[in-house]
Amino acid sequence: MQLHSTHLFIFHSPVYAPFFGTMGCTAAIVFCCLGAAYGTAKAGVGLSAIGVLRPDLIIRCFVPVVMAGILGIYGVVVAVLLSSGLAVKQSLYSGFIQFGAGLSVGLSALAAGFAIGITGDAGVRATAQQPRMFVGMILILIFAEVLGLYGLIVALILNTKVSSAENPC
Repeated sequence: MQLHSTHLFIFHSPVYAPFFGTMGCTAAIVFCCLGAAYGTAKAGVGLSAIGVLRPDLIIRCFVPVVMAGILGIYGVVVAVLLSSGLAVKQSLYSGFIQFGAGLSVGLSALAAGFAIGITGDAGVRATAQQPRMFVGMILILIFAEVLGLYGLIVALILNTKVSSAENPC
């Protein structure tokens, strides 16, 4: 009976299982930071352009840059949470869940970073020409930011499943 139990443990806990959890941590931080970097750079270009025309709007139009930077924080949070669940012997199921959680937050934050960057660039330029465009820009940025938040929520929910997956039998 002991041999059967050990065989099941080896089957459910292969040596490469922690690799997927580690790749989940990596995907979370890398893709979130890529989205944050793109959003910051693209919105920063627009901010620089309006700084020449309307220097009085620089602080007000700094919002897209801040919102893009928040996406990187999502990746840090998930990577730290996932890394706390890594173990030398863990089930393949928990490794896959950690990988899925990292991809969930990472890719959604990457998409949100693209949306924030493009909207932020065009929005601050439009605000320089017509100040009433500011509210519309903020609303669109909120909808873009929430895409990354959806990925964060899914990653946190997936991470709660890892602790229940440690005992497959």
